[in-house]
Amino acid sequence: MINVLFSAKPERWGFYKDALKSSFQKAGLDVDLRCEFEDPASVDYLVFAPNGPVSDFTPFTGAKAVLNLWAGVENLTRNPTLNIPLARMVDTGLTEGMREYVCGHVLRHHLGMDTYIQAKPLDWKQSVPPLARNRTVGILGLGALGQDCARSLAALNFNVLGWSRRPKDIDGITSFSGDAGLKALLSEAEILVLLLPHTPQTEKIVNAEALALLPKGAVIINPGRGALIDDNALLSALSNGQVAHATLDVFWVEPLPSDHPYWAHPNVTITPHIASETRADTASEIIADNIKRGEAGQEFLFLVDRTAGY
Repeated sequence: MINVLFSAKPERWGFYKDALKSSFQKAGLDVDLRCEFEDPASVDYLVFAPNGPVSDFTPFTGAKAVLNLWAGVENLTRNPTLNIPLARMVDTGLTEGMREYVCGHVLRHHLGMDTYIQAKPLDWKQSVPPLARNRTVGILGLGALGQDCARSLAALNFNVLGWSRRPKDIDGITSFSGDAGLKALLSEAEILVLLLPHTPQTEKIVNAEALALLPKGAVIINPGRGALIDDNALLSALSNGQVAHATLDVFWVEPLPSDHPYWAHPNVTITPHIASETRADTASEIIADNIKRGEAGQEFLFLVDRTAGY
């Protein structure tokens, strides 16, 4: 019997329970899946979300791995009590959802669709957008999601630039790294997509200095992490026209407080953290596969290299 602890918000249990049990059965795994074990040392694997009840991994002395339900692992990698393998969630549904959100909003802003959606009756104004090959999209963050979005936008013929802390070589994408590379990308990005993790180095990476480097009238799309943006700096840039519009899916505090200035700003689109969500059925299959690999002594899929850069 394999003991698997499900550590997430209580409402997630109803969402995942049946999907996980079905995937374990299909994988031929004999699993005791619970939200609590009397003896933490008896737990073999933790299926984990950062907002669940477990924050101290010290009692789980027999655990073989933590299997994250989310793609983001930045909070976990800084947890000093976690000394066992950590696998991120690379779910096909999550990747597809992010790709669709990013491409949809890039195309929306590229084509100027808001002008026509919000037009008054008989308001006939023709404004022909440039072709995608003449529009530069910058992506901050070239992890799994960032690379997928970059390739998808390049396939639509956009001129795609990508930035990461360490150099990366991606076919069809002009890649930058380091401080100089960040400034070079920002100076060209007419549409800027944020897909970085939240780390001490990335917090408020989009600040007044960064915003001033963008071409005037640039658009920002943030489905990554709310803490990447200095809110006051962005509001100022929106008000003076340096940034034409911001589409924001993530925030410092969620739900976004009702008195936050973003709600009232005419050039801000708010979406309630819907850009990409782990799908229970496909995610459960990945978790079952990783447990099967662990029991067979094989390397876990999507194992986090805690020394790697973003």
